[in-house]
Amino acid sequence: MRVVVQNDKNRSSRGAGIRGGIAVLAVAAIASGCAQGAEHKAVPPAPGQQRLKAPEARALDTYATRLRAAMTARAAAAKRWGLKQVPLTAPPAPAHKPHITARKGFEVDDQEELNLPPVFTTVPTKERIVFLTIDDGAEKDRAFLRMMSELKIPYTAFLSNFLVKDDYPYFRRMQSEGVTLNNHTLTHPFLPGLSYEEQKHEICGMQKVMKKEFGKAPTVFRPPFGNYNRDTLRAAKSCGIKYAPIWDEEVFVDHWEYREWDQDLHPGDIVLTHFRGRDEWKGTMVDDMRRFLNRVTADGYAVARLEDYL
Repeated sequence: MRVVVQNDKNRSSRGAGIRGGIAVLAVAAIASGCAQGAEHKAVPPAPGQQRLKAPEARALDTYATRLRAAMTARAAAAKRWGLKQVPLTAPPAPAHKPHITARKGFEVDDQEELNLPPVFTTVPTKERIVFLTIDDGAEKDRAFLRMMSELKIPYTAFLSNFLVKDDYPYFRRMQSEGVTLNNHTLTHPFLPGLSYEEQKHEICGMQKVMKKEFGKAPTVFRPPFGNYNRDTLRAAKSCGIKYAPIWDEEVFVDHWEYREWDQDLHPGDIVLTHFRGRDEWKGTMVDDMRRFLNRVTADGYAVARLEDYL
C-alpha cells in the first residue's frame, strides 16, 4: 500500500509538473504571438469593433492645443485692451436660421403681400447673444481694427459712401478680417422725405459702390436714422435687399440708450454704435468698445455674427 501511495504521489507530482510546463509553454506561446504580431501584422479586431485611428487622436490633441492657445491669446488681448473680463465666446452658428419677420408695429402697408424686407430690432433666439453693428464710416481708427481683430469680436458695418470714399482701403482691411460690409445709402439722407426714385438712387447707388469697391452688393440695408416708409422698403427690395435691421440699444463712449421700457439687454438684441472719435465724442472707438464689451460680458452675453442668423 505504501508503494501504491508513493506511486500516486509520484504521478501527482509528475502531473503537476507537466501541467506547470504546459502553462509555461502557453504563456511563452502567447508572448511569442504578441511579439510576432508587433513585428509583422496586428491581430484584426473582433467583428463589430472599430479600429483605433491614431491620426484622429492626434488631430483631436492638436485641436485642443490650438483651442488653449486661442483662449490664452484672447485673455492676453483682453488685458492689453483694458477689459474687465475676457469676452464670452458665441455659440456656433445655428444649423437652421431663424425666420425673420418685421417687428410688430414696424410694418408698412402691404409688407407681407409685397414680401418687403423686414425691419427688426432683435433676432429670434434663446441664446444669450447680442449683435454689434456700426454705422456710417466717418472715423477710421486703426487701433479699433487691431482691438477687434485681437479679441476676435464679430461686428457688422453699415457704410455711407460720402463718409467712406476717402479711405476705401480701411474698410477693405476690415472686410479681410471677416467683417460684413452693408448698405447705409450714398449720402445718409432722411429717406421718407425723398421720392421713391430718389430713395432708389440712394440705395441702389450704394449697391453699385459696394460691388465695385468691395466685390459684392450686400443683401442687408439700414435706413439712416432708422427712418423709412413703404417706398424705402420697395426701393430696397428692387436693389436686391432682403433685410433692414435697425437696433434695440445704442452704445456711446460714455452711456447707453435703450428702446425698451426695461432699459436692459435681451437675447438676440441688435446693438448700434457709430464710427466716431474724439472730434465728436469724449473718447475713441476703443473706449466705446471697452464700454460695450464690459457691459455685455458682465451681463453674461456673447457677441455673435449677425449674418450667421440671416
